[in-house]
Amino acid sequence: MRKRQHAAVELIATAEIVPSPYQARRTFDEDELRELAMSILHNGLLQPVSVRRTQDGRYQLIAGERRLRACRMVGIETIPAVVYEFTDDRTAALGLLENMQRAALDPFEQAEGLRELLAMWRCPADIAAKRLGITARTLRAKLRLLELTDEQREICTASGLAEGHIRAVLRLPEGEGRTKALRMIVDKRWNVAQARAMVDRMLEPKKKPAVMVRDVRLFANTIDRAVRLLTAGGVAATSERREGADFCEYVVRIPMTRAERRPKKRAAKQK
Repeated sequence: MRKRQHAAVELIATAEIVPSPYQARRTFDEDELRELAMSILHNGLLQPVSVRRTQDGRYQLIAGERRLRACRMVGIETIPAVVYEFTDDRTAALGLLENMQRAALDPFEQAEGLRELLAMWRCPADIAAKRLGITARTLRAKLRLLELTDEQREICTASGLAEGHIRAVLRLPEGEGRTKALRMIVDKRWNVAQARAMVDRMLEPKKKPAVMVRDVRLFANTIDRAVRLLTAGGVAATSERREGADFCEYVVRIPMTRAERRPKKRAAKQK
């Protein structure tokens, strides 16, 4: 059985809490932080942050960076915190999972955080997924988001595209086709279903135009080849070619069998 991690809630000075080096979130919206700060100022911090002790006697943040920043923004000096005794990999996993459960990360921040965890754990994707409480298929799908170029990621992030949009575009081959598809989704303001339908159309095999015989020599060779095939099969077929000022005429004669030459009986007239 896994050893239970003991935790206690303590009042800790915000100045003694240092950021987590495993924070997956890269950007924080200032307007949202101000709104959260005003809510905390009027209603108090409803949920403690999570921390662990460091060797120098301070505390390292595990989860709750937005709450911590908001408290500092309005001058709150002491906040409640749940103090854990976690290892580095456990700290990284918990911080990432908390942000994922709160939908606080954009799809690429999630993917980057997952990739860092895999590098830290040095284990196969299926084992990592089990530790994270997600399926291996979901994990691999999220990691695939990192296949997009920096330009393509910027389009997604700036426009707030959902992960479903991005997964749809990833079905296209690498290159400008993905960029074009992303820009079209943004311009048309398509939902995920519409984005998938567009990608389906882009992946449909293009119909080849009907080939017209424009070279008279090619046409003549085709006729000659057909006649040779007939004669090789025992049919005494012949062909004659006659050219005029502005035309070329071919006459092909194929002998008929006796059964084929037999005249058809006329249908009896009704009385």
